[in-house]
Order: sequence, then C-alpha cells, then structure tokens
Amino acid sequence: MENGSQWASRTGASREHRGRFRAKSPTGGNTRRAGILKLVDQQQLKSLLEQVQTGGVGVDAALERMRNMPFEDLGFAKVDHHRALRHGIPEVVFAQGKTPDQVLAIVSRLLDNAPNMLVTRATREMAGMIREKFPAAEYFPLSGAVRVWSDRTIHGKGKIAVVCAGTSDIPIAEEAQVTAETMGNEVEATFDIGVAGIHRLMSNRARLAEARVIVVCAGMEGALPSVVGGMVSCPVIAVPTSVGYGASFHGLAALLGMLNSCASNVTVVNIDNGFGAGYVASLINRL
Repeated sequence: MENGSQWASRTGASREHRGRFRAKSPTGGNTRRAGILKLVDQQQLKSLLEQVQTGGVGVDAALERMRNMPFEDLGFAKVDHHRALRHGIPEVVFAQGKTPDQVLAIVSRLLDNAPNMLVTRATREMAGMIREKFPAAEYFPLSGAVRVWSDRTIHGKGKIAVVCAGTSDIPIAEEAQVTAETMGNEVEATFDIGVAGIHRLMSNRARLAEARVIVVCAGMEGALPSVVGGMVSCPVIAVPTSVGYGASFHGLAALLGMLNSCASNVTVVNIDNGFGAGYVASLINRL
C-alpha cells in the first residue's frame, strides 16, 4: 500500500498528462488476422454495413468480421464484445474472484475489439501481467483499477465531480473517478471535505455547482451526500464506504443514512461500489 506522499506523486503525474497523452494501440502485434474489423460501437457497425451496401466489403467478409456477435465464448467466460453497441459503454472486468490468467485472457480478447479497457478490483499480480502484455495499461493500486485508455474522446456533456468525505474513502472515490474518465468524461476529484470540517466543503461550493453529476463517497454516518445534495441542483450519487468503527457495520450505517436522505436529488449505490457510481454518472452525463 502506498503512503500519502507516494499516492499524491502518482496521481499528480497522472493528472499532468491526462490532457495531452495519447496511448499507442494496446494490441500491437496481438490483433487478429488482417481484415478483421474491431466492432466496438454503433458507428463502426454502421460503417461496415455501408461498406457492404456499396460493395466495398463482401458479405462473407462482413460475416467474418461480425462472427463474435454478440459474445465470444472462452469456456470460463463469455466476453461481451458488443456491450458498447447496446449500452454505449464497453464491458468492464470485475477481477475479484477470478484468477490472474483468466483476467488476462478476458482483457486480451476485449482489447482485440476495442481501444479502451477497464478492470476493477485487480491485484498487483493481475496488474503486472496486464501491463507486461499491454504497456499502455495504467494501474491504480489504491482502488485496484487497471485501464487501457487509448481513445480519450469526451462523450459527456458536462463535468462529473467526484468527492469523498475522508482520506480513507479515497480508494472508492478513485474507482469512481477512473471509471468515469475511461467512459469518456471530464472528471474533477476533490478529497477529504467531510462534514467534520464543513468549511472545507463550503470552500469548494463553486466547483461543485459547475458539475452536471456529482459522486459523493462517505463512510461513518454517511452525512456528506445529503449536505452536498442540499447545495446543488444536479443529481448526486451517494456511495457508502465500509470506513468506520464497530457500529458502522462495515458501511451499513452509511448506506441506511444515505437511503434516508432528505435531499431529493440524492440516489444511492451499494457499499464501496465506486465503479457503479462512476458508470451511472457517465450515463447521466450523456443524456
């Protein structure tokens, strides 16, 4: 586990390069045989059909390119290559409970068909194997997220804000931030602005007001989302974290508090589910 200075150094460097870095294709020499189109979204499928219509691509060739619709069966996993076609966002790999070899195999097949890839709850061993095969991959050890972010096109209509109550909540907030970024959004993160020092939150009020969606992560009694919800007019996605002492019941107290929020613009995801919050925030930001 990194200490605070190591974390700040890593995330600072990451933010510095976000606006200008463009990763090379992660698949390199691992792409399928020549002529196989990487179908990942509606626009690419439309392009293929237009090529068939004009005679640029034969029917048999088009069928070969589409042979993995709607999924590819690896035996231990059925990889959904056309999740982006249905949802607008590619399939994400939940690494917990999988072996490193299984995660790497799934990631490899996903990157054969899409420029971006996200893994959540990965171990260091998993991250090391992915980065060895795909050097463009980034690893975030606090949250366990691993991503390849080659296509950094912004799809969201506004900014997503991710905030957390305390430093102990950063791993969950980071998962939400990395998810929303990878899904094509501008994300601004603010950490350690919980209600125990309410002046810290108030000093960020203008920044929160600029957001189109806000993800708020908090443990203990889970009060922060309600306070933020009362300050802004946009949707607030509350994430209870399993941070706290005995009677917090590993996040249950925060979950129940958030479900009973009197701020009408607050909705809640599961305990420690930063990914779910970032995903839904991305969908809302596209509306």
